[in-house]
Amino acid sequence: MTEYGSNSENNPGEINPTENTGMENNQNPETPAQTDDINFQSRLNLSELQQAIADIKQEISSVIVGQQKMIDRLLVAILSNGHVLLEGVPGVAKTITAKLLSKTLSLNFSRIQFTPDLMPSDILGTSVFDLSKSSFDFKKGPVFSNFILIDEINRAPAKTQAALFEVMEERQITVEGETHAMEAPFLVIATQNPVEQEGTYRLPEAQLDRFLFKITIDYPNLEEEIFILQKENELKDRQKLDGIKKILSREAILKYQALVKQVIIEPNLLEYIARIVTNTRENAFLYLGASPRASIAILNASKGYAALRGRDFVTPEDIKEAAVPVLQHRVMVAPEREMEGLTSPEIIKQIVDSIEIPR
Repeated sequence: MTEYGSNSENNPGEINPTENTGMENNQNPETPAQTDDINFQSRLNLSELQQAIADIKQEISSVIVGQQKMIDRLLVAILSNGHVLLEGVPGVAKTITAKLLSKTLSLNFSRIQFTPDLMPSDILGTSVFDLSKSSFDFKKGPVFSNFILIDEINRAPAKTQAALFEVMEERQITVEGETHAMEAPFLVIATQNPVEQEGTYRLPEAQLDRFLFKITIDYPNLEEEIFILQKENELKDRQKLDGIKKILSREAILKYQALVKQVIIEPNLLEYIARIVTNTRENAFLYLGASPRASIAILNASKGYAALRGRDFVTPEDIKEAAVPVLQHRVMVAPEREMEGLTSPEIIKQIVDSIEIPR
């Protein structure tokens, strides 16, 4: 079956989540204020990056139907050196998307299937006694790779989840007092099923906070479903991932990640990001707001969006595009509002729309 996934975008209701915050409502996005001495010539050469992105999208589109927003977010995560949590019901291409993306990158790939009996040593590694040397040697686990796919991440118990805290944030692990650094780049894409909860463990907030993006995938529409069936019928005896080309090398990824860090963002846009995140902490509809790590995540992701669109500077639209996937898994809706059917993406969209855009 040709795989597919579709982004779930909730339409915000008529709510005012900035209650008692004093924020002004402004629905007219504008670019940052510009002065007469600004040089409009691009200060960064992004043409090579743009071509690589176009080539990756072409390879992915040969298997995945639609999903442009999801693909853009995955590419932004790579450029921003961030981890991604893919959430969706079974069969909407979560795993195949991660495997497909890994096929376009010349990186060491490792897949870890999380199960209820998985131990921390099963993913990190363990010390094994070597009789010939009369000493213990550390045998690296599957986490020692560049591109990690963690399938059904919410199937493993808390102690195994906790084993990921250090490696996802600091790109290193500490075993028996010895620190082992991960080879850069180090990227984690995890999948989870939000429907079937039997035998699963809710991810701790500390781990959710380590994912740059949470991407929600939904069902295809009728036309897309028909196209999926047509593509599957045309496969015959071929495999879906056959013929996928390697586009980016490890060196190129590190080069582009360093280039994205140089994307310019004006001070007033830094304040704009801070106002959005601060509002989540003061919002009457949210029980838990976002941390400063979320502010940094929006900053890095907005630079990634700017580079993806061929610009060497960040605009308010880049920040607004990054806000929901960065914040939706980092905040908690107040119980009484959750009972009313409100969701975190809806509230975040209202917060972003209510804050005055820098002029």
